[in-house]
Amino acid sequence: MRRILEFFRSTLIMAPADSDRRAPLRVGIGVAVPSLILLVIGHPELIVYAVFGAFCGLYGRGESHQLRVIHQVQAAGLLLAGVSGGVVLSWFDTPLWGLIVIESLFAAAGSVLADRASLRPGGPFFGIFALGACASIPPLGPIWIPIAISFAAAAFAIAVGFLGWFRSRRWKTGAKREIIDLRGPRAGGIIRHAVTYAVAVGAGGLLGAWLISDHAYWAMASAAVPLAAADLPGRIARGVHRVLGTFSGLILTGLILLPDPSPMMLAIPVILLQFPTEYLMPRNYGFALTFFTPMILLMTQLANPIPRSTLIIDRGLETLLGALVGIAVVLVVGFFSSPRSPGVRFVRRRKAA
Repeated sequence: MRRILEFFRSTLIMAPADSDRRAPLRVGIGVAVPSLILLVIGHPELIVYAVFGAFCGLYGRGESHQLRVIHQVQAAGLLLAGVSGGVVLSWFDTPLWGLIVIESLFAAAGSVLADRASLRPGGPFFGIFALGACASIPPLGPIWIPIAISFAAAAFAIAVGFLGWFRSRRWKTGAKREIIDLRGPRAGGIIRHAVTYAVAVGAGGLLGAWLISDHAYWAMASAAVPLAAADLPGRIARGVHRVLGTFSGLILTGLILLPDPSPMMLAIPVILLQFPTEYLMPRNYGFALTFFTPMILLMTQLANPIPRSTLIIDRGLETLLGALVGIAVVLVVGFFSSPRSPGVRFVRRRKAA
């Protein structure tokens, strides 16, 4: 019981802030400007595509401008693939079983890309989320419009991340980000990690569709969350953070939706909530999700409105189910994995002699 209490107490600890204190401002601007443009021209339903593209600004925190721009371009490739794939799946009215299969394969491919490029935040979570969310939104006009919006927002976010270079003008010749060779010793760990993602996302989707709703992309995304941590305790903690943070975020979402706001009043919180999300993300994942959850729910509600009770209840259940699936998968993989295997690391604590 003491260990359990210590574990849950640790979920409330705020890590120290990192040295990159301008990151929340950069990300906030990257999300706000394209979202405000869409709001002004009368298309708040398209904000979801701009936000997913702008999420590439989350990457490269703490790096030099020279390396950050490379990092964010790599992340943009993953995010834009998710958005584009989701829009195409929506356009062709892909059945749920097809989405589950495609998203599982995408999770595996995204895991390989993220691990090879050492993306931070780690893993393909945002790409997986973008694919599932965009696939669940009915077509909103010509197929190229949401894809173009996402590409433009990503380009703007990358430009915002690079603007600070004009102040310092520092450039190191030959500096580059390492890409891990799949023929090297770490390839086995990367492939195992990718297979783990495919299994967790697929299982989360199947169980979510069977037990809860026809839109199980939240269960699939939540199942992927624990896999991003480096070791087994961290993965379990991340799954717990996902559940607690999402449930507190659902309460905030309910309060925002309570007065039945207009689309414009829904769009404003989407823009404002990104700043506290990014500020808290490196310090406490669960606290960050308190703001990230309503931001995601409100922007998908703008694109595809559903009853408030369905939105909150289904998303809560899908998150809980997906997190439990993800934790179960990492426990099984952790049990059968060797602590000496390269790539993904599992920490096994030994009792004192």
